[in-house]
Amino acid sequence: MTGINAPQFNGKAHTKMQALAKPIGAVCNIDCTYCYYLDKKELLNYSTSESKVMSDEQLETYVRQYIEAQNTPEIIFSWHGGEPTLLGVDYFKQVVLLQKKYCPEYSSITNDIQTNATLLDDEWCRFFKQHDFVVGVSIDGPEAVHNRYRTNKAGRGTFKQTMKGIELLKKHQVTFATLSCVNDVSVEHPLEVYRFLRDVIAPSQMQFIPVVDKIDAPINGKWHTYGDMSIIPVSTNLVSDWSVKAEQWGQFLMAIFDEWLANDFGKVFIPYFDNFFAVWSGQQSTMCTLSEICGKGLAVEPNGDVYSCDHYVYEEFKLGNFNQQSLKQLAFSQRQQTFGFAKQKSLPNQCLECDYKFACHGECPKNRIIQSVDGEDGLNYLCSGWLRFFSHIDPILTRILVRNNIQLGER
Repeated sequence: MTGINAPQFNGKAHTKMQALAKPIGAVCNIDCTYCYYLDKKELLNYSTSESKVMSDEQLETYVRQYIEAQNTPEIIFSWHGGEPTLLGVDYFKQVVLLQKKYCPEYSSITNDIQTNATLLDDEWCRFFKQHDFVVGVSIDGPEAVHNRYRTNKAGRGTFKQTMKGIELLKKHQVTFATLSCVNDVSVEHPLEVYRFLRDVIAPSQMQFIPVVDKIDAPINGKWHTYGDMSIIPVSTNLVSDWSVKAEQWGQFLMAIFDEWLANDFGKVFIPYFDNFFAVWSGQQSTMCTLSEICGKGLAVEPNGDVYSCDHYVYEEFKLGNFNQQSLKQLAFSQRQQTFGFAKQKSLPNQCLECDYKFACHGECPKNRIIQSVDGEDGLNYLCSGWLRFFSHIDPILTRILVRNNIQLGER
């Protein structure tokens, strides 16, 4: 953010942005049942080969503009897909060269990349290690859980290929995290999933993402309008069979939290849990889905199109193209700020009156697809699960913070 009271760095107002660059768009080598991005091929005009990969010229423009848009000690590039490793190691060698070319002397650059790990080999892992890439590996749990929905194009499970990639990352001592989608199968086995990740995989951190797949995906005319921006889907109780149920989501988090607190506190990093310790002590959330406003993470497609959010890659939320307007102009535009604040302004009364609004803020707008007890649209599908989890951890966090003379935040 910028402004009169913005933090200063290098003698200038501190500007920072985050984008998920998708240089290969929605193209992937596997076919996960619950993937929300595979169906973007038609919208993004993937019928032509040139739209599938960010060209060398586009890549240089993106790297240069992304660096120019920021004035911070550390600039973080995030590479997503689809499956970004389909581009090959040489593509990312070019990325590193371009970053060195444009990085100012007062900043450093960090890269993270999200992958299914099935295409990793020694060359990839040597490259990651040499250039300090932080690798995010998508793995949902032990073999039976992982293979239920994470399959290849022939419908066969990808667990063994993913594990081979993980072993290579370990062999080359590459820092990696795990991202596990919590669906109707994995939610039934919280401790099995957690202990597998902790004891077998041993990542630098574990991230858990609830799968909420609305059957009638939003299209034109499917958004509620609040002021100048429509971001809340029209309410429906219809979700896919593989979506996690709200109450189960709360139980899943509770089971893992209790195990983590009893045995792994300070040893295993789970962003959700660390975030809640901070929030209970009055600090702002570090996670966009649980922050008061959103809009801080853009999605950038291979042709230069920029969208307000990775989960809002719809025509209504296209900010522009970085070939016509700079990334900085798009990221800090009035339209993007309106998108971010729409999350705050569109909360139903049930959320506004909730004791745990400070911890959740209505969660991700894409999941706000049901009606409140008063019949208002915009209640989060996972609300009852979050409420159960917050009620469980509240006395625990309060007791720990008070015992350590840490002041509790206002609610």
